[in-house]
Amino acid sequence: MTLIDKLYEKGSIQPPRWLPSNLQYLTIIGSEAYGVSSGGSDIDFFGFCIPPKENVFPHLAGEIPGFGQQLQRFEQWQQHHVRDCDGKDRTYDFTVFSIVKFFQLCMENNPNMIDALFTPRRCVTHSTQVSELVRENRRAFLHRGAWQKFKGYAYAQMSKIAKKSNSSNLHRARSIEEHGYDLKFAYHVVRLLNEVEQILIEQDLDLERNREQLKSIRRGDWTLNELQEWFQTKERQLEAAYFESKLPQTPDETALKRLLLQCLEAHYGTIEGATVLVPEAINLANDIRALLERHRV
Repeated sequence: MTLIDKLYEKGSIQPPRWLPSNLQYLTIIGSEAYGVSSGGSDIDFFGFCIPPKENVFPHLAGEIPGFGQQLQRFEQWQQHHVRDCDGKDRTYDFTVFSIVKFFQLCMENNPNMIDALFTPRRCVTHSTQVSELVRENRRAFLHRGAWQKFKGYAYAQMSKIAKKSNSSNLHRARSIEEHGYDLKFAYHVVRLLNEVEQILIEQDLDLERNREQLKSIRRGDWTLNELQEWFQTKERQLEAAYFESKLPQTPDETALKRLLLQCLEAHYGTIEGATVLVPEAINLANDIRALLERHRV
């Protein structure tokens, strides 16, 4: 029984009724996944589920796009600050995506989603055959566009540091007062650029590799000037790494669509009649069936 099952039975969370039994993947993200958790904060979970077939292929329910009533598409369910059902002093934040939305965001190299794909195995609390297939192929989502995405997130954190705005969080407000900047923003800047460096150069990602460096930032060992100098140097290095990277410039949408359809086929049993089969799609469907036959025990 998954954590979501337990909380749902207790009435502590209110996802769509079909979601708990169709959850495919649930993993802890954030400081726990980076190996720098100090406890005391909410535990963040990301995952994905597979909605009912009519939600993914609404024409099966008779919908005509642009005419009449349109089906409500499920994209994600979120619930924050959920108390532990066993009375432990822990709270959880949940974000569970439709597998289609999950694939789309991963294909765009959204940093949070890439993190969720590459969490250490110890952080994965629930995984099915479908999600194992996705994790096995997670490097297929990576492309050079990750640089723009990760850089954008890092710039946003640097902008917040530059503003030196007061925080409603007492611990973070003290951090700003003592060190002259928000240590959490700083640690995310360094984390994001370290991650995209691995992606561009190694075409892979180990979220825990730089944990000692991140811990030192969270302790306040870096001055604001040191952080700014590090950022400027790393940005130049990453611009060069971007042009030298052997990753493709853009995602291979055809390959990722094939993987997505393979996942849907494995879950639903068949997607025959759910897609319009042009010759290329017929070949794709045959390939998927052959793959599934080889993996059946």
